[in-house]
Amino acid sequence: MNFPKDLKYTNNDEWVRVEGDTAVIGITDYAQDQLSDVVFVEYIVAEGDSAARGDVCATVESVKAAADVYLPVSGEVIAVNEALIDAPETVNSDPYGEAWMIKVKLSDPSELDELLDAAAYEALDRDH
Repeated sequence: MNFPKDLKYTNNDEWVRVEGDTAVIGITDYAQDQLSDVVFVEYIVAEGDSAARGDVCATVESVKAAADVYLPVSGEVIAVNEALIDAPETVNSDPYGEAWMIKVKLSDPSELDELLDAAAYEALDRDH
């Protein structure tokens, strides 16, 4: 499993890359591995929407399961990765790069302090 050290993580298997006042959000390598072959990505939010931490922003479906993607931070949605609609398998092949899902302009940067670093995320108990 790959857990880049420059990212923040949630208990729900989302990642956040901070770029200035923007949070780039996707699902982790662990999440895509658990889902298996991703066949569908649907966005619940759209560019210009105001969204709160914990809101569902997308649904990812695979051949064996479906999972909601939750926003780890609050803010205004400034971009959604439309490319994943036509190429959802990118979530499996490049979860931290081309398969970013949502970009949010942070409304409360202090929310980032509540996220996990790579070591804490990797240490999560997955047997529950």
